[in-house]
Amino acid sequence: MYCFTHKKLILLSVSLFAAVAGAAQGKKQPISQPLVSHIYTADPSAHVFNGRIYIYPSHDIESGIKQDDNGSHFDMKDYHILSMDSPTGKVTDHGVALDIKNISWAGRQLWAPDAAYKNGTYYLYFPVKDKQDIFRIGVATSKKPEGPFKAESKPIDGSFSIDPCVFKDTDGSYYMYYGGIWGGQLQRWASGSYDANAKLRTANEEALLPKVAKMSNNMLSFAEAPKDVKLVDENGKTFLEGNNDKRFFEAAWVHNYNGKYYFSYSTGDTHFICYGIGDSPYGPFTYKGVVLKPVEGWTNHHSIVEFKGKWYLFYHDVQLSGQTHLRNIKVAELKYNPDGTIVTVDAYK
Repeated sequence: MYCFTHKKLILLSVSLFAAVAGAAQGKKQPISQPLVSHIYTADPSAHVFNGRIYIYPSHDIESGIKQDDNGSHFDMKDYHILSMDSPTGKVTDHGVALDIKNISWAGRQLWAPDAAYKNGTYYLYFPVKDKQDIFRIGVATSKKPEGPFKAESKPIDGSFSIDPCVFKDTDGSYYMYYGGIWGGQLQRWASGSYDANAKLRTANEEALLPKVAKMSNNMLSFAEAPKDVKLVDENGKTFLEGNNDKRFFEAAWVHNYNGKYYFSYSTGDTHFICYGIGDSPYGPFTYKGVVLKPVEGWTNHHSIVEFKGKWYLFYHDVQLSGQTHLRNIKVAELKYNPDGTIVTVDAYK
């Protein structure tokens, strides 16, 4: 677990200085402050286990790798799991839960994870490039929500790309949603098999769709071949790549509200978190609008969770560092309109 250190004091001082400087320049101020500042964190997958909020984020580090469109500078090496007894409570860092050196098949880049619980076991799902530099999705297990986790000896058969989200339906079934274009390599699987030279879709082509697969009973494999997640407009038509303020880019998340399924995601290069609503975990999901407006930094990645009758949006920006690859996680209350649509969140005021 984490104790207060000189490093944390430095990061807090940087944050306070930036806030004061921003206010002096008339810059918009954030509605929420970073949940932790002793390490850089991103892509927060939040869950409630045993009456406590557990957050499974990426752990950003400075690796010295030059920035590129494939995200090579996001060179994460391990995961730290965080927990809190309420959205405004003290945050505990439980230390390293899984290190890339303990994943036998991994090559590099531990990206955004997620977690699930079933029958006394906690499952940590993670994307990492294998030794051929292809993103696969692995799984590790623990008897405690904070870990440490032990990785399986190989990735999930049939898995690829990034950003796993594992959703538990009301009937006890579990589904994994995943995928991400550009650095997430989803475009390289468009033909059904991996093609390192595959191109991105052009503006007038149908946008690439995220994937979904029902999980097997042991939570270690897919029970079926992955399917496309249909994300459609009000006329039931899928988006073109040119509709990049609405089409899927990465960061899938699914939650259930009042009997409906909400599929939310990042639009990537236009920096929105958008969402659609459907009647089945498989979709189709009809686009309804924006969950979160663009944040400071290039990426946008979130999770949505209910806690004691209220809903919360976990997200990240770059308030502490001002650098794209060194992010910090935050939380804000999420509200719904009477018709079930989400009240759009602006992370700044």
